[in-house]
Amino acid sequence: MFDFLWNLGSFIVALGILITAHEYGHFWVARRCGIKVERFSIGFGKAIWRKVGKDGTEYVVAMLPLGGYVKMLDERVEDVPDELKDQAFNRKTVWQRIAVVSAGPIANFLFAIVALYLMYLIGVPSLKPVIDTTRANTPAAQIELQEPMQIVSVSGQKVRNWEEVNLALVSHIGGRELDISLKPLSSSSTDQAPLKTYTLDIRQWQFDPDKESPITAMGLGIYRPGIEPVIALVSKGSAAEIAGLALGDEIIKINRTPYQDWNAFVDVIQTSADKDVELTVLRDNKQQTLIVTPQAQTNANGETIGVVGVSPTQIDWPESMRFQLEYGIVDSFAAAADKTWQLVVVSFKMIGKLFTGDVSVKNLSGPISIAQGAGTSADYGLVYFLGFIALISVNLGIINLLPLPVLDGGHLLYYFIEVITGKPVPEKVQDIGFRFGAAMLLLLMSIALFNDFSRL
Repeated sequence: MFDFLWNLGSFIVALGILITAHEYGHFWVARRCGIKVERFSIGFGKAIWRKVGKDGTEYVVAMLPLGGYVKMLDERVEDVPDELKDQAFNRKTVWQRIAVVSAGPIANFLFAIVALYLMYLIGVPSLKPVIDTTRANTPAAQIELQEPMQIVSVSGQKVRNWEEVNLALVSHIGGRELDISLKPLSSSSTDQAPLKTYTLDIRQWQFDPDKESPITAMGLGIYRPGIEPVIALVSKGSAAEIAGLALGDEIIKINRTPYQDWNAFVDVIQTSADKDVELTVLRDNKQQTLIVTPQAQTNANGETIGVVGVSPTQIDWPESMRFQLEYGIVDSFAAAADKTWQLVVVSFKMIGKLFTGDVSVKNLSGPISIAQGAGTSADYGLVYFLGFIALISVNLGIINLLPLPVLDGGHLLYYFIEVITGKPVPEKVQDIGFRFGAAMLLLLMSIALFNDFSRL
């Protein structure tokens, strides 16, 4: 219940911020163009807070935080007194109307820059993108590794952490090939170690985002520090607790066979559901033998596996692999603008690949996934939450630019047609377009919601 409430609260905060930024863009430009704004609303439905400003605008926070709107004076909607007609939206030039409508998405892009600026100013704890294995029958199988190697660039794009690698790989979905440049982890930042560049054939590269990341689907084995067979966690009520396992116990034998590695231990446990397993542990420098009976559980593939409810001790990441990704007051702005541009480019590519079939509609996410993402990023801290809302802000801006008549992009399409033809699009045509746009938007939302529920 707490997780649900945390995710919901984080979702409302994130969406409220993004909607406010978007609608304020429309509001600010409308006022600068001399248009009378009657209502500025965050959310739909019944108002839970209302205030009328000195400018006569009604400011509202409504119950359903799934959108917002700016209601402007418009003769097409209501009768307008003669003395106010020059403040009506429909009386403004086509370029002023274009400015007002495009201001919402532009505000989302500017907000993303601000959020990323703060993120880079604070600093993002990061890990160098180091690989130590590759998987057979994947694009990365041709990479030869004799030691851990750091990914330096992907198709010429410099990458410094795994998040940047992930973004670079995603942008190549549906492509033919990509280049990955590597250098030995053992080389220092001042060494002029020669880079090894591999050209990977990605024509058959596909991945299911619900099951794996682009990195693992490419066949890149992420370097991880070792694991010590010392118990760091015993779940309450678990088979391990019932058997008497305690924090600090070191596993030295499984069924009288010397301990090899944690994966081998997990394999024995998972294949021994409801069967006794003999564990020899070292406790206070003395060996003890315990009998644990793994509890049967069904995994995501519908298979029955054994679970004992323990976690090992994770060796800390080497200091040489950890760094703080941060910039100064001026450089943070340049980095934020560059990252926002990358997100915009990748997002447009993904939309294009949805239509070409290179990306499945299964990748679409709705409010439930956004809520989970907001809650998870808020759990990690302010820096990660800022990065998350920057990503969603960019996507919100791009979605609103789609040429669907119910969105800002649809209105812009009509206004640019007016620029070219010299006359407004007939209202009957606009009405048909709005109906079509609403149907398409409803279809996309339905697919996104279906994907959300299938991931629960």
